[in-house]
Amino acid sequence: MPEISKDEMEKLLAKYKTQLDVTLAPGDEEVQSIGVIRTREYKEFKQEYLPKNHSWYEKACNKSEKLFKIAPDKKRAAALQESIDVCHINITPTGAYSFSLLFPIAYILVGVLVSFILTGGGIFFPIFFLLTGAILIGPLGNAPHFMANGWRMKASNQMVLSIFYIVTYMRHTSNLELAIDFAAEHLSPPLSLDFKRIIWNLETEKYSTIKESLDAYLESWRKWNMEFIESMHLIEGSLLEGDETARVGMLDKSLDVILQETYEKMLHYAHNLKSPITMLHMLGIILPILGLVILPLVVSFMEGVAWYHIATLYNVIIPISVYYLGKQILSKRPTGYGSVDISKNPALKKFRNFIIKLGPSEIKISPMYLSIFIAVLFLLIAFIPIIMHILAPGWDVITTRGGEIMTINTYTHEEAKFYLIGYKESLNPDKGLIGPYGLGAALISIFLPLAAGISIGLYFKVRTKNILKIRTETKKLEAEFASALFQLGNRLGDGLPAEIAFQRVATAIPDTYSGKFFTLVSTNIAKLGMGIEQAIFDPEHGAILQYPSDLIETSMKVLVESAKKGPLVAAQALINVSRYIKEMHNVDE
Repeated sequence: MPEISKDEMEKLLAKYKTQLDVTLAPGDEEVQSIGVIRTREYKEFKQEYLPKNHSWYEKACNKSEKLFKIAPDKKRAAALQESIDVCHINITPTGAYSFSLLFPIAYILVGVLVSFILTGGGIFFPIFFLLTGAILIGPLGNAPHFMANGWRMKASNQMVLSIFYIVTYMRHTSNLELAIDFAAEHLSPPLSLDFKRIIWNLETEKYSTIKESLDAYLESWRKWNMEFIESMHLIEGSLLEGDETARVGMLDKSLDVILQETYEKMLHYAHNLKSPITMLHMLGIILPILGLVILPLVVSFMEGVAWYHIATLYNVIIPISVYYLGKQILSKRPTGYGSVDISKNPALKKFRNFIIKLGPSEIKISPMYLSIFIAVLFLLIAFIPIIMHILAPGWDVITTRGGEIMTINTYTHEEAKFYLIGYKESLNPDKGLIGPYGLGAALISIFLPLAAGISIGLYFKVRTKNILKIRTETKKLEAEFASALFQLGNRLGDGLPAEIAFQRVATAIPDTYSGKFFTLVSTNIAKLGMGIEQAIFDPEHGAILQYPSDLIETSMKVLVESAKKGPLVAAQALINVSRYIKEMHNVDE
């Protein structure tokens, strides 16, 4: 067993001294210790991370429970409670079950009432609201399960990374509690929240040892991710090894287990995707196209079919069905590396706008303004026939049977073949004039969908164009980063300081993305006088800002932490990172 360093010993002494102070003076809520996760810190972290839709759902469930409490049976309540615990929402099974019944009832009542008022007694929409309300009972009742599955998917993407963090830390410090704390600090949510809860349960004395707290958490993954549990058990077993070589071997074995099992599960999942993807393609692509062929026949043989029936089918029923089927397919996806949405990176927010450079300053203009301008312009063009009818009733442009183009001031003309606007007298005297039905009006109406399509498309294209360019460069860097890290690890293994090792590797691979990244780090060190951590992670000049990749950030965090233990430890850590990246590349492929 390696000796505990002086810094680690002081940290442990400070933690348990603070714990004694809290125990002897429980009323002092201000007592905190560095690195120790208290109840309030965990709750604040949880409140900050949980998405807003969870908060609305929590409020709705709690309100429903107060209004009309409907308790589920014991078996269902236990399943709901398990899912509620997984996704960290503050509701009860009774609240979730009450909401799943009260909301559909309210939806049916309001929908039927409004449809009767607006349609004057038609039965299509009342039946539609009745059926969809009845269907909603199932999904709403299983909403905690859906949220838990979403949480598991996001957390499972980080499990290989979490094992890697723990193994990397425990290679030089055999302390499971500090290793989990290290992983919690460097992981992003949601798995970081789970790891913080493991330590929180220990600090609040729900469990007496870190092993008990960890084992209780692992039980929640027994049905979903056995390789994660096996790897964690190997890590726990390494604490009992007296021989240093055997201990490190068990740690490496834990990483090999989760990498190999993940690769095999992803392989089986890819093989089994053919039938679900075919079904999704048939429902989302083929069925709407066939509908366009069949609908004219439906309209011909069924007089009661109106435009809003077709609009409900195409704009509501089919999209929701495709979305639900797609979510079902993705819910079965096994653990992977998981891509990160770099558009949420605060440092890249400015690239969502038009950027106009004026000397040293930049002017950022939101694409929203241009999109609104285009939408308004196209809508005005689309409504020109109606506007002309309001401003000049009866005015129209026609094409005669002889091919002449002329203007008229009446709604009809004996020689007219085509009308620009084309208002007509209704067969029902009560309705008066109806239209526009002219050829020109029909052609101009294309600007109505174009207003929505072009404005929305332009908005998102501008917002993502620059970020996609950065993402493409980052992907290229990731593809070659494993070999670059291996070279950096070898330089550190030769005894070179990290500051010099970055410069040597950057010189060796000058025309690559990895070389550019290492050059940025070396430049920050040489010209700005920064240390390794600041040169990489500085919020203004850090090299990571140019390549916002979770994989690269993870690798550099491991380097910074392991470099504190010496160049040889850092070298071994980077070589392990290089192997890890190659294995995860195989999984993603």
